[in-house]
Amino acid sequence: MELNKIHNVYFVGIGGIGMSALARYFKFIGKNVAGYDRTPTHLTDELKAEGIHIHFEDRLELIALPFLNKENTLVVVTPAVPKEHMQWNYFLENGFEVRKRAEVLGIITKDTYCFAVAGTHGKTTTSSILGHVLYESDVDVTAFLGGIVENYNSNLIGSGKTVTVVEADEFDRSFLHLYPDMACITSMDADHLDIYGDEDAIVATFREFADKVEDKKHLFVTKGLPLEGVTVGVNGGDFSAENIRIEDGWYVFDVKTPTETIKDLKFGLPGHHNLTNALLALAMASTYGVASEAIAKALETFKGVKRRFSYQIKKPGLVYIDDYAHHPTEINAVHQAVSELYPGRKVLAVFQPHLFSRTRDFADGFAKSLSAFENIVLLDIYPARELPMEGITSQWLLEKMDNPNKKLVSKADLIPLLKMSDAEVIITIGAGDIGEMVPEIKKVLDEKN
Repeated sequence: MELNKIHNVYFVGIGGIGMSALARYFKFIGKNVAGYDRTPTHLTDELKAEGIHIHFEDRLELIALPFLNKENTLVVVTPAVPKEHMQWNYFLENGFEVRKRAEVLGIITKDTYCFAVAGTHGKTTTSSILGHVLYESDVDVTAFLGGIVENYNSNLIGSGKTVTVVEADEFDRSFLHLYPDMACITSMDADHLDIYGDEDAIVATFREFADKVEDKKHLFVTKGLPLEGVTVGVNGGDFSAENIRIEDGWYVFDVKTPTETIKDLKFGLPGHHNLTNALLALAMASTYGVASEAIAKALETFKGVKRRFSYQIKKPGLVYIDDYAHHPTEINAVHQAVSELYPGRKVLAVFQPHLFSRTRDFADGFAKSLSAFENIVLLDIYPARELPMEGITSQWLLEKMDNPNKKLVSKADLIPLLKMSDAEVIITIGAGDIGEMVPEIKKVLDEKN
């Protein structure tokens, strides 16, 4: 596929976070862009405001005429779209160039110097930090991200032609379409078992991805992972964060590298998992040749990613944090950060499970990680691409939890519950449509306070 011969790009599932970054990119380089998604969201509103036509019904007559010319139209699909989708099937049956998002990302980045960030957790934050560091250091970069970076209010950083930063997504083995020159692997926990079957298959696929990086000095792995590469860790590794302290809500720390010690770095995102993410970005940027002073300056100015320990309210007496965590390991990381920052404060966590299959596969892990919070509220499972599974419900998960202060509520009853709560720290957690409720929750809590 030759991108210079493509004039029109049509997205089936344009509102997805990774899909919308590609849509913005193609719009930016002058392509005619449009697409379909199931429901309007803040993100689709933003894309429409940027001049991209989007509709929300799966009807062929809603596809604008230029996009029905198969000679110069590329169709990009997301794995979340059901197989019976009419538009997708029309394009397939009529000989259009139809590609998955990961394939298109591979084609765009193949002729660039490609930084790829892989791992079951931490991809978005690590790639966003790296993209920010490179952009702030005047590298000719474009970063395609799986989240909205607060500094840019976008999931696309920069407009460079020679260097790219991408999230290497293990879902559906997508990352095997990439051609990384430098890569990191943040974690390899069991996830997406509906795709892989078991943890051994996940590890094998990550090894296959790691093998795509020819120079093992350009492969960075979190210390403890069973992979050959440059190790990165908190208090241990070839790149090691040491002398860690908290000052005015900031992490201040030193980094020991193979060639020097960088003193008194400042980083504003809480939790040891975020320290590791920052360290991975530092190691990659440093190895690429970015000066330590430029990295230090960029780390200090990084504001974070929306829905990744994202402060909505930060006042004396009331803190409201929103986080995308949807796996027990990620929930543990949120709990660690909250416990470190707010010891002794009354905490209420609200969790919306994501996918029936994930809830089933990690039920015991979810029960344990959620029970660690002082007060926990469950919402019903967000199904995304799945149909209900018999016996797999939030009530079933609630019964597994060992916590006297637990309850199940509907989305409609959540706001009244939060109005009545005397919690000093409130956290909303999950990868479903709980994110769409955040502005309303913030408004209600602001008014209450």
